[in-house]
Formats: sequence, C-alpha cells, structure tokens
Amino acid sequence: MALVATLDFITPVVEDAEAFGRVAAANAISDVYAMGGKPMFALNVVGFPRDKLPLHYLESILRGGAAIATEAGIPILGGHSVDDPELKYGMVVLGTVHPDRIVANAGAKPGDVLILTKPLGIGIITTAIKADMADAATVDGALRLMTTLNRDAAEAMLEVGVHAATDVTGFGLLGHLAEMVRASGVGARIYADRVPFLPGAWALAERGMIPGGSRRNRDSLAETVRWGDGVGDLMQLTLCDAQTSGGLLIAVPPERADALVTRLQAAGTLATARVGEMVAERGIIEVVAATAT
Repeated sequence: MALVATLDFITPVVEDAEAFGRVAAANAISDVYAMGGKPMFALNVVGFPRDKLPLHYLESILRGGAAIATEAGIPILGGHSVDDPELKYGMVVLGTVHPDRIVANAGAKPGDVLILTKPLGIGIITTAIKADMADAATVDGALRLMTTLNRDAAEAMLEVGVHAATDVTGFGLLGHLAEMVRASGVGARIYADRVPFLPGAWALAERGMIPGGSRRNRDSLAETVRWGDGVGDLMQLTLCDAQTSGGLLIAVPPERADALVTRLQAAGTLATARVGEMVAERGIIEVVAATAT
C-alpha cells in the first residue's frame, strides 16, 4: 500500500457559494484519481474574509464541499481556516494506491493514444461568468463539468492498463501534456479538430473571454509547442485554456485504446476524445489543425 497526499485550493469561479464548494472539492480530489488512487479522507482548507462576508456564506461553501466528499465516499475529518482578505477554499486529500499500479505523468511511450475525458473551455466560461456574459445554459454545463468526479475515468484506466495520465487543470491541456512529455522523454502530436469544447465556450472566446492564465500558459510553451498551419491564435489560446476540475488526459497503448474508450463510454464520462498520440521526437508537442486523411 502506498499513500497519495495532495493539497489544492482555489478562489471562487462561480457566485453561488455552495456550487463553489462543490467545484473546489472535486478539483482537490481529482489529483488522487489522476494517480489511480482511491481517496480515503479529506481536510478542509479555508481562507475567509470574515469582515466582508457573512458566516452563512462559509457554511454554504463547506456544505458543497461535504456533498462532493460524500459522493466520493470519504469523510472530512477536520481542517483549518484563517482570516484572509481573499476567499479561498480547497482540501488536503489523502488516498491509497497499490505501489505497482501508480499512474504517474511519466511512462508514456511513442505510439500511445492520448484520450481526454472532459471537454475544455472552463477558463473561458468562468471569465465570462465574472463579466456577466455567460447564459444560464452555459453556466449549468460548466458547473456540471467542474463538479463531476474523475472517479469513473480513473477506474477505467486502472481496469484497462495505461502508461501515464494527468489531470488537466490550471496549466491547460498543452501545459499538462508538456509535463507528461518532459517526464516521459517523448514528444506528442495533438489534432486540434479532435479536441472537444463545452457548448458556448468557443463563441465566448470569440468575444474576447480569454483568461490571463491561458495567455501565460501559451507564453510558457513557446519552446515546447510547434503550431501547425491553420492553428490560429484563438485555437492556440483555447488549447492552453486554464481549467478548473478538468478531466484526465490518458496515454494508453494503441492496442488498448478501444477498450479504454468503451469502458469510459459505459461509465458515462463527459468525453472520450482521442485527441492525439505520443511520438518519438523528444520534448516537442506538435499541434496540427486537422487529422490527416
């Protein structure tokens, strides 16, 4: 038995306090699932501006976090709070994993198929929410994604057997793929036309709802990513979109890819997109506009 220990907390991405608590908890627990682990218990971590917000707002946040912990089958055994001018909430999450079945972001091999289990666009939509430019349906879709646990995807990849995985969060799809590329000593190719996006996200991006974090993500990848013809500025930024509680990006041997997709579909994951593959050219991510025919 090995122990997985993780800590993650975020500032509000939605106005509703209980929804924020649910998002923050799902985001924190995701790190355990990304390693193939099983969460065991959690501790709350809170920064709360007690002179600016009423305590019932904090109660709602913690209620949301508790609901997600219950869904994950774990108790919250305590935690810690501080008076903080900027609201923050998250969790320490402890989990277990078999030492021989740890799924790290290293170990990917040339030829592995890259499968993404949630669509992108959360950073764009949460930016639009802050600007009051996102309609109710778009917000509901984003909340559903952010509060969906990666448990089913983690169980599927353990059942099938994969080489590597990472959850897609603040560094965006390409940022987290870059970590996998470096750790594995390989390269990658992404097909932009295969990458799924949340409904409404692309239209909001066209209206300028691009978070600053996404631009910083792209800038940080200048030496890693090779942009193909037809991959325009907007597509580049959306592939670097900073996610909250995003899906898993899984590197699976090609002979097991169909089995993984079938298992993910049976579990009802929000996406089962074959977005690219690992290649031998070390340290480089090539992004092409469309799948070769």
